[in-house]
Amino acid sequence: MRAWIRRFLQRPGTLDLAPYRRLLGPIGEREDAVRDLDDTELTAAAAELRRDDGRELDRADVIELCALGREIADRRLGERLFDVQLLGVQALLSGRVAQMATGEGKTLTAAVAAAGYALRGNRVHVLTVNDYLARRDAEWMEPIYTQLGVTVGWVSQSSTHEQRHEAYSRDVTYIAVNEAGFDYLRDGLCDSEDDRVQPEPKVAIVDEADSVMVDEARVPLVLAGTVAPEGAGDPKIVRVVGSLRKDLHYETDSDDRNVHLTELGSQVVEKALGIDLYDADNFSTLAAVNISLHAHALLHKDVDYIVRDGKVQLISESRGRVHLRQRWPDGLQAAVEAKETVAVTESGEILDSITMQGFLRRYPVLAGMTGTAVAVGEQLQEFYKLEIAAIPPNVECVREDEKDRLYSTVERKEDALVAEIVEQHAKGRPVLVGTLDVSESERLAKRLLAAEVPCAVLNAKNDAEEAAIIAEAGSYGAVTVSTQMAGRGTDIRLGGRDAADHERVAELGGLYVIGSGRYPSSRLDDQLRGRAGRQGDPGGSVFFTSLQDELVQHYGKDEIPVVDDSAEAVEHSGAQLAVDHAQRVAEGVVMEIHRNTWRYHQLIEHQRALLKQYREKVLTSDIALEGLEESAPDRVKELRETVSDEVLLQVARRVELHHLDQRWAEHLAFLTDLREGIHLHALARQNPLDEFHRAAVPAFNRLRSEVRERAAETLEKAEVTDDKGIDLEAAGVRKPSSTWTYVVHDNPFGSEAQRAMGSVVAMIRGKKRRR
Repeated sequence: MRAWIRRFLQRPGTLDLAPYRRLLGPIGEREDAVRDLDDTELTAAAAELRRDDGRELDRADVIELCALGREIADRRLGERLFDVQLLGVQALLSGRVAQMATGEGKTLTAAVAAAGYALRGNRVHVLTVNDYLARRDAEWMEPIYTQLGVTVGWVSQSSTHEQRHEAYSRDVTYIAVNEAGFDYLRDGLCDSEDDRVQPEPKVAIVDEADSVMVDEARVPLVLAGTVAPEGAGDPKIVRVVGSLRKDLHYETDSDDRNVHLTELGSQVVEKALGIDLYDADNFSTLAAVNISLHAHALLHKDVDYIVRDGKVQLISESRGRVHLRQRWPDGLQAAVEAKETVAVTESGEILDSITMQGFLRRYPVLAGMTGTAVAVGEQLQEFYKLEIAAIPPNVECVREDEKDRLYSTVERKEDALVAEIVEQHAKGRPVLVGTLDVSESERLAKRLLAAEVPCAVLNAKNDAEEAAIIAEAGSYGAVTVSTQMAGRGTDIRLGGRDAADHERVAELGGLYVIGSGRYPSSRLDDQLRGRAGRQGDPGGSVFFTSLQDELVQHYGKDEIPVVDDSAEAVEHSGAQLAVDHAQRVAEGVVMEIHRNTWRYHQLIEHQRALLKQYREKVLTSDIALEGLEESAPDRVKELRETVSDEVLLQVARRVELHHLDQRWAEHLAFLTDLREGIHLHALARQNPLDEFHRAAVPAFNRLRSEVRERAAETLEKAEVTDDKGIDLEAAGVRKPSSTWTYVVHDNPFGSEAQRAMGSVVAMIRGKKRRR
């Protein structure tokens, strides 16, 4: 109740910083004494803070850590922590999300906080958004960690098993959050403690916390095992669907989230395939047609995905970059691959999966940092129980944020946008343009080239060069076009990487940020704006929008007033309100999907936690053998007579672990199917979530007894020897020959209600046609 009252009375992001500020004076008072220490004495002073009890640093320890960290950073990196960075360190050490503007030194702040946690015996993961930042930050901050007596390592997608084991053994490990989640899933299938690479962590510090913890919170991380490829992406179906025309053979809803065949479209498909689509025996074919139609009509190349190196690669909506290991659920992925005539990737059985939110909530201590946390304060409180410390900038921001320039059509907007870039470029003022997708960035780049304005393009097709491109975006006369700036991780210095022309560029007004349209989230707008005005530098920002922008058409179409089409720009106040309204609606839709998804996943995560606890007992105790002694006593007695106790224990563990993992995979598949169809209960005026729980709980409760039964059956027919142990394959028990990881969209076909209505419409159409 007390927490509820505090939430009601206190706006998220207004955490009182006074307790942190009170320590700044004592930290400053320690500065002279710490400066007089030599390197050996500095490390010895840090060693005085070391404990192995995992307890929080007390007031005196925080003061000492900050004083030591400030001096060491100055010596090793030539960067002295500002007072506001010390506020950020304290916020992270108290398990908060620190909101710090771009260019305020979040990387250094996180390093000192991570070292503070590590000195108390906590294993710390600093979770970044990509491999590049994980390696860069670990190597960049290593001198500070070393001087403080703390070890540091990093993990990337290409790291070997041995390299991962080594990196995770360090006090602090930098790793992309997806990769950390995949290692957790892989470790969950290990048959031996020695095979696991990730020791149980205590603390996570999340970079770009709003993007990771909110935008991608409902994204499931998936571990799959190889089986035979399924028949998705049938070439005949793809050819037929590819020939269909919008508004003649199929129609989409106003949001372009759902698509369905028209009467004529159904007839064309049925004639080409020679079947009755709506016959009960052809349900799988109907499903394949609908999936292929979704891929054909609603997923667009260079917007939702790109084709590179003969592969379909998804583009992250929140980051504007390729997700190398992200894919849609197998049927849809295969349909898009077939549509683009590239090799259909292997499908497989899902061995385990976990949402980003479920993975992050495993950490006993969770903290984060980002430039735009206050806007999602309620979500961070609701889903993670996290409060926000809004850290002020070191130097007041003087960036000039202009009001939107609004146009009636996309064509007029882009004409004005290009003209503005040409004008600013002629002055020599650097311009950073944020676009909404790959195709728009490439279209804009062609127009600028035609206008004799050279530009650097940063999008999902060339994200490998992003650091070099961004570093020079503040150079005199530079024009940079980027799909999304969130999580790019590199500061834009006025005058270029070496700031040689800083004063020259500052006199022109600094970096000028231009948005080609509003993003679905106001935070993404703010992240783009935040690239200008770094550390008190001059800068400016403006967004060019139109009433035909996808965001406005999808979420605010009914709010658009009648405007004068002949005017070059739209000055109607109601039109701008329509744009603002559309963005708020988009944010609300995403929030509701997040909340609804988590309601279902809460039970799954609880069941996973129970299963992992039991699996750990199987892996580290005699419980598997004890179970087999109860379920197959005669067989166990026979084997003690022929094999050693140690071998018998290992056999029991292997058999039970295999069936436990297999049964969990089956349970996940059951829950997926259950959730896919659970919305139909709403049509019967039942609560879908209640019905989901009603089916999921007893299914899980039966799991362990079924594992024991299967383990006993395997042991009865398996050959066991003292030198080779058990031959599981000869007993008909086969493990996946290979595994791989990927990320899926949890809601690829719209909301549960939308899918329910789509199913009903299809059934009604089928019945009408058969009459």
